[in-house]
Amino acid sequence: MVYDLPQLCARLDIPVPALRSALASPEFRGVNTLQLAGDTDLCFADGADQIPAVQHSGAAAVLVHDSFPVVSGPLLIRVAEPRASFFLLAESFRPTSEVQGIHPSAVIDPGAVLGEGVAVGACAVLADGVRVGARCTIGPGVYLGPGVTLGADSVIEANAALHRDTSVGKRCIVHSGTVIGGDGFGFHWDGHAHRKVPQLGRVVIEDDVDIGCNCCVDRATLGETRIGRGAKIDNLVQIAHNTDIGAHVIMAGQSGVAGSSRVGEGAVIGGQVAVSDHVAVGAGARLGGQSGVTKDVPPGAAMFGTPARPVKDTLRELAALAQLPGLLKAFKRQQQELDALRERCAELERRA
Repeated sequence: MVYDLPQLCARLDIPVPALRSALASPEFRGVNTLQLAGDTDLCFADGADQIPAVQHSGAAAVLVHDSFPVVSGPLLIRVAEPRASFFLLAESFRPTSEVQGIHPSAVIDPGAVLGEGVAVGACAVLADGVRVGARCTIGPGVYLGPGVTLGADSVIEANAALHRDTSVGKRCIVHSGTVIGGDGFGFHWDGHAHRKVPQLGRVVIEDDVDIGCNCCVDRATLGETRIGRGAKIDNLVQIAHNTDIGAHVIMAGQSGVAGSSRVGEGAVIGGQVAVSDHVAVGAGARLGGQSGVTKDVPPGAAMFGTPARPVKDTLRELAALAQLPGLLKAFKRQQQELDALRERCAELERRA
């Protein structure tokens, strides 16, 4: 994508900057950071602390707040929300998918149904009963098992696997290496051995969900494992069987939710957080990184630590813990002084 200045301003619905309106318009061929930008790149600056970076940037233009000071350097384009405007434009520079059309090495069962404009990469396998919506992209090496359905405009990146009966909504992205619909971790001790519990349910992923690389979303034992609309899942996340992840939930890398737990709408789960089984995390709750959640979390609560407790309580405990070495030294000193006093008293009693 290439923008000239009038096109860019039209996209942002702002007037062409007055000083440049009658001049030759620069071309914008990409987006970049202030430090790395070249003379055809567009950048943004959030605050006045970035003035030096703006002045020394080689960018063609920088999106800034209306209140940003007048400085020398690149053209300043003033907008209400520079960050949001920048990402709106950055979407236009997304590289075109490498997957175009149906690759001859793809294996597509005659019982699979593909919508208009679907692209399927090399060595992908689509089983019987697969239903793929319009304009979906199926990357190289992807496996779509029997009965898998994809909504329109979804992307399944290279080497992801969606097992039988998985349902994925519209405009979803499943990144490379992720496995959806593998068996849940269910075993029963019969007195002699761990016997596998059949995992007969499925996974349902609603619209506009983004799942990172190398995640695992297990099928339900019975019923559904569900991820709500708009949820964003980072890399290396584990979502166990029969879990319900609410709409617009954020899960950061290496976090995990054990079986039959519920995460409410809009909750934020930090990196390496572990949520135990059969736990309810309330809507809008925030769980700090590396927390261990073993009990229900109220809606809107901010929790941290292992076991997870209210953030203020945990921070007070950590502050007290940091004082422990000094307190131990003081205790030992006081103990030595007390022992010396006892010896002195005993000596005085013997002399009396």
